[in-house]
Amino acid sequence: MTSPRLALLTACCLYAGVLHAASSTPAPDTHVAVLTADHVIRILDDTVDWYRTLGTQQQNANQPSDLLILFANRQTADRVVSLAFEIARANAELLSSEAGIGQAGGDQSAPQALNQQQSQLEAQRQSIQQEIDAQRSSHDGKSVKSASKMTELQGELAMVNARKNLLDTMTEFVDESDPKGAGANALKAQIDAIAATVPAAGINASVPATAAATASATPAPSTSSATAAPTASDGGIEASSRYGIVDLGRNVLTLRNKLAAIDSIDRHTAELASTFQTISTAPLDQLKAFSARSDVLAKVADTADSATLKSLRGEFDTLAWLFKQTSAILIPLTEEQVLLQQYRRNLANWQGATMRQYRAAWVALGIRVGILIGLLAAVFILADVWRRAVLRYAHEPRRRYSLLLVRRIVLWTVVIGIVALSFITEISALATFAGLLTAGVAVAMQSVLVSVVGYFFLIGKYGIRIGDRIQIGTVVGEVIELGLVRMHLMELNTAGPLGPTGRVVAFANLIVFQASGGLFKQIPGVNLSWHETTLTLPAVADYGALKDELLSAVNGVVGEYREEISRQSREIERTTSSPSTADLASQVRMNLSSDGHMEALIRYPVHLQHAMEIEERVSAAILKVLAAHKVA
Repeated sequence: MTSPRLALLTACCLYAGVLHAASSTPAPDTHVAVLTADHVIRILDDTVDWYRTLGTQQQNANQPSDLLILFANRQTADRVVSLAFEIARANAELLSSEAGIGQAGGDQSAPQALNQQQSQLEAQRQSIQQEIDAQRSSHDGKSVKSASKMTELQGELAMVNARKNLLDTMTEFVDESDPKGAGANALKAQIDAIAATVPAAGINASVPATAAATASATPAPSTSSATAAPTASDGGIEASSRYGIVDLGRNVLTLRNKLAAIDSIDRHTAELASTFQTISTAPLDQLKAFSARSDVLAKVADTADSATLKSLRGEFDTLAWLFKQTSAILIPLTEEQVLLQQYRRNLANWQGATMRQYRAAWVALGIRVGILIGLLAAVFILADVWRRAVLRYAHEPRRRYSLLLVRRIVLWTVVIGIVALSFITEISALATFAGLLTAGVAVAMQSVLVSVVGYFFLIGKYGIRIGDRIQIGTVVGEVIELGLVRMHLMELNTAGPLGPTGRVVAFANLIVFQASGGLFKQIPGVNLSWHETTLTLPAVADYGALKDELLSAVNGVVGEYREEISRQSREIERTTSSPSTADLASQVRMNLSSDGHMEALIRYPVHLQHAMEIEERVSAAILKVLAAHKVA
């Protein structure tokens, strides 16, 4: 019986010899995988990146026909992604089996030698275990010889188990250190990690043929739907007329971006289809090579003996498995190209429908802009006709100024209204906005708005004009400018000779609404004013005769200007459509004061240009009459 330590040392030496023999044997140059791990990962990355363009399509699908095409493309894209992962997994299986496949008649590799050692030890362990079980069941199990045999068998079983455990540990280490096996396992892990990020990758690759045919045939109805969509969804130019220029312009930009997105997706799809077409060349060539090798083996098998046929059977099995795995790559690649062609046809239909919408949107926008330009041109032409008519038929400067001002206000009001109605979409929104804006402006600019309204009152039939003489409060002046918000007066001297003081006074037009302001206007062409004088009369016997003398004295002075005063009196009567009061005659009224003296109120009209002169002469005449009565 061998001691356990010696048995363990023997097992280590045997394993070292096997490993050395396996490592010294050259590895067969057998390459059965179609793609490398890097190529598989790159293809999956490209496919997943292409699949995510569905998000862009969903953002641009805003019409019923677009949604139909999006649904069809999503079905196709799910199938394309599923097939891509099917191709990747099939290639990973080839990579994982490549390390265990040798050339025909070649030596075994180190992992295979270790596996054979494990099989032999397992068979030896089962044989020893059966012998132990037989020894226990024998009748002489309690004899000394039987006990010694049982001890020896148990020692051998322990040694076999120790050797098997050692080989299991070393086999696991060799599997982990094998670059091909480790690369294949890492590739499978990467494929599973990428599949976890794409929901469509979880679709079973073995979809029934009817379901695959339905998924690939579903996009067909979208062709007719997409063709009829622009007329149904857009409603043509008539439907677009409901929108303003801003919305029409935004629609044009949206459709242009939509066309650019569809074109980008189509280019991406074409690149992916080209990639799959390039990849399909390698498995097709490999299948041809496998078929040629099978034909050669078949010819050899016709004249081979039994031993050769046995070895050929293993190679035939290997070729059949490789042919099946390679076919599992080529068939999905061919289906990928068909699906991507259908996908591009759907995109072409979508692009055609969008292009028709884009052209219709441009036509609608052009018509709306043309209508706007035509309306504005018509308005400006009518405004120019208005201006020419005013300049030709309105000869009075004040009236001409008023008509041109009204023309300017009407012109820009109509222009703003046309532009606003052309750019807005809903009248109700404009009305709401205008109401809120008007309320805010009315509160913030109350005084300015009242002044603007006051301007239209001031330029009415009996309003003021440039050159009129007016009085506001204690200020007398001549109007030199009348604006929408305020007017300017050239101040006139009233204390001495009538004339400009050299100062310009500004008043807001809202003065017309202020009762305390007091706006007085001199009728155009009338320069009359009333002067009054109150004096205490001396005690005389006949106050009636004194009254007549005073009135005669005043009329004697005023009578020199009677013709001018009479003319202005008639002008007042013509302007105001009312009879003149006593032809603006001078008046003397007598009344008794509270202290018992008699007073006389003398009132007479004067021409403003000669007011100081007339007042001075009237005063002298009155004093002359009073002096005569005092002497008497």
